[in-house]
Amino acid sequence: MTTGQFLSDNAAAVHPKVWEAMRAADVADAPYDGDALSQALDERFSDLFERDCAALWVATGTAANCLALATLCQPHGGVVCHREAHIEMDEAGAPGFYLHGAKLMLADGEGAKIDPQAIRAAIDPIRDDVHQVQPHAISITQASEYGRCYRPAEIAAIAELARERGLGLHMDGARFGNAVAFLGCAPGEAAGPVDALSFGCVKNGAMSAEAIVFFDPAAADLARYRRKRAGHLQSKGRFLAAQILAMLEEDLWLDNARAANAAAQEIASSCGERLMHPVEANELFVRCTPEERDALRAQGFGFYDWGANAARFVTAWNSDPDAASALAGAIAAL
Repeated sequence: MTTGQFLSDNAAAVHPKVWEAMRAADVADAPYDGDALSQALDERFSDLFERDCAALWVATGTAANCLALATLCQPHGGVVCHREAHIEMDEAGAPGFYLHGAKLMLADGEGAKIDPQAIRAAIDPIRDDVHQVQPHAISITQASEYGRCYRPAEIAAIAELARERGLGLHMDGARFGNAVAFLGCAPGEAAGPVDALSFGCVKNGAMSAEAIVFFDPAAADLARYRRKRAGHLQSKGRFLAAQILAMLEEDLWLDNARAANAAAQEIASSCGERLMHPVEANELFVRCTPEERDALRAQGFGFYDWGANAARFVTAWNSDPDAASALAGAIAAL
């Protein structure tokens, strides 16, 4: 990441080990997902989560979320999510497109997290009849849109409600690595008993590969057909699989996330009461007036405005520690 730029972890450089893995994959092999690297994903994710998994690669997080949800929700159903979830705010209607008209049912919650009470508030008023859309699934984000992490007990409570109501449970894990790094627990604990996980790689050092992990391997069979129909079955899929495997090798995904989190904590240490949310991953939401934002940009710092009087800063695996320290000092001096 260019020094001083904290726009997004999507803008970070590709990790050298990912490039190396892609170069090593540049040999003839079976097309689509029949190559040795793609075939290795199931076992590798099963080892990581210590339970049977089936994993599919796709090119984008939007596709990962929507294809996962399409296995859990019929077109006439609905998906409960936070009203500021990525699938609601930043995917341009893709869930409705991929799910053929299924509805997003919006719930409230502090820090863009939802809990059983909020889910019940969203679905209990729905009549159990053909005239109203019925909930089919729940989607939670780990870490949330405000960088907040679900604790294992919180996920377990949501999963229990999902089982009671016969609902599927999906986790948008675009920043799953950052959540695991913060929680300090096993990946399986940070995922909890979900049915499907969008395992983020692009924000964490990969170039163009995300994984959809199904904890019921049979569910992946349907997703494979949907992936093809959606135009995401790439003919040279080994290059996507190579990126994911490189991220998993020797826990590179976790090391990268720890580096991003550490840079965020460095900046947070000087924000004080300006922080709008506790910093639990690699995003910071900081109260700043327009004039203060101008002053920071004049010093070379890049970031996004967040409403009229706030800014969002996102660190990445390769954020320059000196730049993080400089930003911390600049915010403290405002």
